Amino acid sequence: MSTVYDFEALGIDGQPVALSQFRGQVLLIVNTASACGFTPQFGGLEKLHQRYGAQGLAVIGFPCNQFGGQDPGDNAQIASFCQKNYGVTFPMMAKIEVNGAHAHPLFQWLTGEAPGILGSKAIKWNFTKFLVGRDGRVIGRYAPMDAPEKIAKDIEAALAG
Repeated sequence: MSTVYDFEALGIDGQPVALSQFRGQVLLIVNTASACGFTPQFGGLEKLHQRYGAQGLAVIGFPCNQFGGQDPGDNAQIASFCQKNYGVTFPMMAKIEVNGAHAHPLFQWLTGEAPGILGSKAIKWNFTKFLVGRDGRVIGRYAPMDAPEKIAKDIEAALAG
C-alpha cells in the first residue's frame, strides 16, 4: 500500500468506507476513546473539522479500546456519546485495534510511515494523530498530548500545499 487511499475501513454504522473517497483532501486520522483524559479533544477535533472542512480537511476518528479499556462501548454507544457530548459531525469509523497482531492495516501503514519517538511504531495511547496530505501520504504524527488546535498551522500548510 502506498497511500491512504489504498485502504478501506468500516464506518461506525458498519458500512464499508473506501478512503479513496477522501482523495485530494487533507486528512487528520485519530485513534479515539470515550473515557480517556484526552477525550475532551473531541471538541477540538470538531472545531478543526468545522473550521477547515470547506477548505478540504477531513477529520476521521477510529475508536480503540486497547489503552486502559477506555472505549468499552459498542459502535452505536460510541457514536451516540461523541455526538451528544461533543457534537461530533466528522466521520467516525468502527472500533479497531491500532497495535499488535490484529491492528487495522491502515494503522500498520500509518505507524510505518510515521514512527514515533526513537523510531517506535507502536501507538502509545489514545488520541495519537496522523496528518495526511492531499497526495495521500503521511505528513506527520502527533502525540496524544498535542491538542488539536496546536496542529492548526500544519493543517493550514497542508491545505495550502
